[in-house]
Amino acid sequence: MYDYIIIGGGSAGCVLANRLSEDPDCRVLLLEAGPRDWNPFIHMPAGLAKLVNQKSVNWNYTTAPEPNLDNRVMWWPRGRVLGGSSSINAMCYIRGLPADYDEWARQGATGWDWASVLPYFKRSENNTRGGDALHGAHGPLHVSDLRYTNPLSQAFIEAGQQAGHPRNDDFNGPSQDGFGFYQVTQKDGARCSAAVAYLHPVRDRHNLTVITGAQANRITFDGRRANGVTYTVKGQACHQAATREVLLCGGAINSPQLLMLSGIGPAAHLRQHGIPVLADAAQVGQNLQDHLDICTLQHSTQRITYDRLSDAAIAFDYYLRGHRGPGSSNIAEAGAFVRSALAPDARADVQMHFVPAMLDNHGRHRLAGDGYTVHATSLRPRSRGQIRLASASAGDKARIEANYLSDAEGFDLKMMVECAKLSREVLAQKAFDEYRGAPIFPARNDLTDAELVDFIRAKAETIYHPIGTCRMGSDDTAVVDPQLRVRGVDGLRVVDASVMPRLIGGNTNAPTMMMAERAADLIAGRSA
Repeated sequence: MYDYIIIGGGSAGCVLANRLSEDPDCRVLLLEAGPRDWNPFIHMPAGLAKLVNQKSVNWNYTTAPEPNLDNRVMWWPRGRVLGGSSSINAMCYIRGLPADYDEWARQGATGWDWASVLPYFKRSENNTRGGDALHGAHGPLHVSDLRYTNPLSQAFIEAGQQAGHPRNDDFNGPSQDGFGFYQVTQKDGARCSAAVAYLHPVRDRHNLTVITGAQANRITFDGRRANGVTYTVKGQACHQAATREVLLCGGAINSPQLLMLSGIGPAAHLRQHGIPVLADAAQVGQNLQDHLDICTLQHSTQRITYDRLSDAAIAFDYYLRGHRGPGSSNIAEAGAFVRSALAPDARADVQMHFVPAMLDNHGRHRLAGDGYTVHATSLRPRSRGQIRLASASAGDKARIEANYLSDAEGFDLKMMVECAKLSREVLAQKAFDEYRGAPIFPARNDLTDAELVDFIRAKAETIYHPIGTCRMGSDDTAVVDPQLRVRGVDGLRVVDASVMPRLIGGNTNAPTMMMAERAADLIAGRSA
């Protein structure tokens, strides 16, 4: 029997496992559906390119056909391994803007304003540049400057300056705007996932048990109080009891799915699948948001890209030189935050990631030759999707309806056209003159707005930031309250990106770990 059972060993689950087990009298069980993070491609940063097709560490989700994207079925990779998506992502360390969190608070997420969350970002962070008013220097999560960057990434930064944007050496500093290199979640040139940062150092604690390969099937209840979890390991059905709380950390897809399988969700939908209704919670699975991304690809006239590097040579160089060379690259080395002509306020509303390689269909479609890619995403989309059950079985993946570009005003589509235009503007600058070959996607540089719309519908993809499906708020319809407690039941909290009421302006991994840091204090009754 355990005091706390954590469902999901991803970014939030690893943080909670560490922080809650700091109390030697507190017994903690962590359940993870995937394996241990033994795959060597996880730990060599450039190995992320090889994780694309590694089904053993990836949920490999797909959406339902997307009506506004030529009815395409979209691929949604999510980490299914200790560390979760922090074990397979591009390691970009981005917090978003203070105004993003102040907006959360105004929307009813009391206690999640910038002044309240900054101490938890700092508690988590161990920045190699040292600590200051905005950065931590003693946390478990190592944040570093890249050890190796491609010359094309520097050209991208110079092109941004030539296009009239500032240079920015710290996207998490006083200003987010501008072009620069990303800081990354790496330690000594190796990936520092949530598992590496939070779980590996405490695996020997006598009061912490970690079970991998454990597929959670249902949260169990005594009346309306959560009292345990049923799960399957190697075909064997198991049940463990929790005396204090069950903590659901499955992410924006798995968390609402497991709530619904456990009888918490829209009553009519649950009854449709023969699931007894414990709590009629209409918003479970609603409010799904994601950053839609459009990639602009250009051929390179110089063979300096990552397209044709030898995998064996990269690995040999990386390990021989002490985690240096191209193997230490996160591939998406440089980026930018830009305020477009459509921005409704002072915040940057477009984010870019630059890749010195041709990245088509998430890198799953290899193209001949050499080239480079600009990703561009609209940071605050207005479209909303939903997660629904496909069946009453935990073994069946949930139905994902992202509903990209579905907002009634058509704002999201206009923003994606703006993203494509901004990408072309940067690639046209003098800094790329010595590298610029023929355009790849789109195939011409003179597309009209209507042609850009067609291009977006045919090629836009996720950039892996789903959130919002167990929305936090102070209103009665919110799935969880500001203490992350599930409404309508006791002894159950959701701690992951699904509780974010709205997308922040940037990558979502660092904010997820921050939320788990604060959740640990809420659970244990501690203050920052």
